[in-house]
Amino acid sequence: MDREEIAVRNLSSSNRHMFPYVHKVGVPPKKHPWKEFSATLKETFFADDPLRTFKDQSRSRKFVLAMQAVFPILDWGRSYNLAKLKGDLIAGLTIASLCIPQDIGYSKLANLAPQYGLYSSFVPPLIYAFMGSSRDIAIGPVAVVSLLLGTLLQNEIDPTNNAVEYRRLAFTATFFAGITQAILGILRLGFLIDFLSHAAIVGFMGGAAITIALQQLKGLLGIKKFTKKTDIISVMQSVWGSAYHGWNWQTIVIGATFLAFLLLAKYIGKKNKKLFWVPAIAPLISVILSTVFVYITHAEKRGVQIVKHIDKGINPSSMNQIYFTGEYLSKGFRIGIVAGMIALTEAVAIGRTFAATKDYQLDGNKEMVALGAMNIVGSMTSCYVATGSFSRSAVNYMAGCQTAVSNIVMSFVVFLTLMFITPLFEYTPNAILSSIIISAVIGLIDYKAAILIWKTDKFDFVACMGAFFGVVFAAVEIGLLIAVSISFAKLLLQVTRPRITILGKIPRTNVYRNIQQYPEATKVPGVLIVRVDSAIYFSNSNYIKERILRWLIDEEERLKRGGLPQIQFLIVEMSPVTDIDTSGIHALEELYRSLQKRSVQLVLANPGPNVMDKLHASSFTSLIGEDNIFLTVADAVLTCSPKFAEEV
Repeated sequence: MDREEIAVRNLSSSNRHMFPYVHKVGVPPKKHPWKEFSATLKETFFADDPLRTFKDQSRSRKFVLAMQAVFPILDWGRSYNLAKLKGDLIAGLTIASLCIPQDIGYSKLANLAPQYGLYSSFVPPLIYAFMGSSRDIAIGPVAVVSLLLGTLLQNEIDPTNNAVEYRRLAFTATFFAGITQAILGILRLGFLIDFLSHAAIVGFMGGAAITIALQQLKGLLGIKKFTKKTDIISVMQSVWGSAYHGWNWQTIVIGATFLAFLLLAKYIGKKNKKLFWVPAIAPLISVILSTVFVYITHAEKRGVQIVKHIDKGINPSSMNQIYFTGEYLSKGFRIGIVAGMIALTEAVAIGRTFAATKDYQLDGNKEMVALGAMNIVGSMTSCYVATGSFSRSAVNYMAGCQTAVSNIVMSFVVFLTLMFITPLFEYTPNAILSSIIISAVIGLIDYKAAILIWKTDKFDFVACMGAFFGVVFAAVEIGLLIAVSISFAKLLLQVTRPRITILGKIPRTNVYRNIQQYPEATKVPGVLIVRVDSAIYFSNSNYIKERILRWLIDEEERLKRGGLPQIQFLIVEMSPVTDIDTSGIHALEELYRSLQKRSVQLVLANPGPNVMDKLHASSFTSLIGEDNIFLTVADAVLTCSPKFAEEV
């Protein structure tokens, strides 16, 4: 039997010279180390070649292009006309009617006075209009970031007993949020925000929406003493604990009535796209009607809580209130990074969505710089973290906005509100603000996306639900931590445990594919063909070696039970292997030696240029023999098993 095996092996070896059309894998030419490093660096951080427009330009032209890169308004502003102004004017007025009541409510989520929400819709949109590249995104405070900021800040300072220090820490966090965003954009590190997977974001947003809605039960039910915790158990205990003596029926009637009105308006706008303006102006109508009602009936004397005083006038300077020294510097820095990353993720996702809809390019790094600049300036003008709002951006898009001028129009309306109208909000009931926030955050619960995630990827669904339950049952920051942790866990699992599959030949073709995906594919007698679907690094090299050996052992046992010829060749299809490091090469060497002890020849098929260069440099090609490296699996089978190739 041993002689027969040797004879077959010798026959296979001699047949290698009978097929002149079998092409060999070429070794790429050696590159200069510095050129190779610079090319890799450029591809990593400057894949879009941002400086290509500066080539072969005069010095004055380069200056103009640089200014347009920093301030895109100087570029598209040259072609601005009255037709575009008409669309932007209508869109700006529409989103202003939506943002004013929302801003007052969102500032309460951040535990700040109502005017700070309005401040954050005045200065930041102006900065973004000049520096941002999105035509559709509407800037201002958003529910999730407001809640996150309020939760993290109140863990450090009590907003009721120490309002001044709390406000200073909020400005400090906003400053460092802007610094974080700007640095990510300048250093072109925008890919870092992609580590928070779509599934984790869906779960986090859904959990945050429920948490925000539960927090609004305080205003909706007229409860005065309410828990500062955000988890569902603490909130519900606080709600039911005050059911007999803390609820106010007049407040409940006002809140429930206008909540029903807002939900009806949203339903109408969803059913008929032409009536998009109905849900957009419904919050402002609710505020006006409820304020007039409370003023006429003096419902505040019957326990209906109202907004009371809102400071009149535009943003005062807060530059001297930011902590640049002391114990709160590090706390503001930490909170700012977290809030800035979440705000950045939401804004970039919104910008990309509408850019894809209108088919124009959005430079993510420029967006980060613009968002960072507006929050840095905002922190110095009494604003807290602002970003792109999905609800307002959707209304902006539906209203026919053409450019970022719609943000300028919105900002101007907020300016007029701050200068002349804020005293009129004195009698606005808190229940209305709670109703507006609840109706706004309901859209963040994307159950359809969760169902799709479940159908597509179960591990993604675990990340989604982990983030969701973390926010709902623990805290916003815990949910965020779970979301990031599970996303990283999935990434590590995919890197350390790549897929390795057995290939077979599809009938009447020269194609080799996964036998699980194509059951009709046939195995080659005496040959085991496996494919590694990942780069081979230190993190997975040992697993890949052991997994291949286990495949080999299982296959040999199966063949032995069936009385079939044993495996003589192991072909490793390396097309998906994009890279390999020294640990990976060492693992291949160990695999080669283990196969030698089993009288099995290791054969490689189609290694890429980067892989082939490293295999050649490490002398691995000499170890296994260059005759055992082929361009395709078909070539390898043709050489290793010519009888099978002829029969097929």
